[in-house]
Amino acid sequence: MRIMKKKLFSWLGREFVEIIGEGKAGAPPDTSANELFRQFEVELKSHGLSLDNAARIRVWGRDKDARALATAARSKILTGNRRAASSSFISRQWFDSDANAGLELLAMRPFNPGAERRPVDFEPARNYLCYLRYDSVLFYSGFTSDAPTLKEQVPDVLRTLANAIAMSGASWGKVVKLSILLDRTQNLEVLRNLLVQGPKADVPEVEVSFVDGFAGEKYLLEIEATALINP
Repeated sequence: MRIMKKKLFSWLGREFVEIIGEGKAGAPPDTSANELFRQFEVELKSHGLSLDNAARIRVWGRDKDARALATAARSKILTGNRRAASSSFISRQWFDSDANAGLELLAMRPFNPGAERRPVDFEPARNYLCYLRYDSVLFYSGFTSDAPTLKEQVPDVLRTLANAIAMSGASWGKVVKLSILLDRTQNLEVLRNLLVQGPKADVPEVEVSFVDGFAGEKYLLEIEATALINP
């Protein structure tokens, strides 16, 4: 049984569709991811959209191997101009079922069908984007750090993210949302105190979720950002 959640909402003057799904219990993670993308495509088509409108995708695995397999499946499906900002996490608590893999997809309906969609890679390129520029909205993938402590990782991630924001032609003043995925073992108050020590304190919306792990074993948090070039 697959658990599907769908939400339609308006944000930044545009229409968004968010779909969340869990794979079939006992199914291989990559098979689950492939099937979920197929189902998501069907759901999006019912709203006049497709995976070509994907803006952000999160991959969830019950363990390290499941995350890796589901992420590899994502990389084979979202290719070329279809690529979106992305991140991947390990969390048993995220699942409501016994599935090993799950997906969260955010799709956006642009103002017009010919709106700019430009995936931008890291240099050198990685298996995920640096950011997606889509109809004047910037969706940045999750940024991380190998620094040894949370106290060091937070400013390190924010510096790296600031570089990407500048490279994309935006600034902290254009950032409308930060999504922070924090290792469940870390202290939320420490994170909050670190966040108020810089320009990111002015970001209108900051959300924090907890996970059990990331792609890198040294990571203690991952930060995604969304910015609007022409508000």
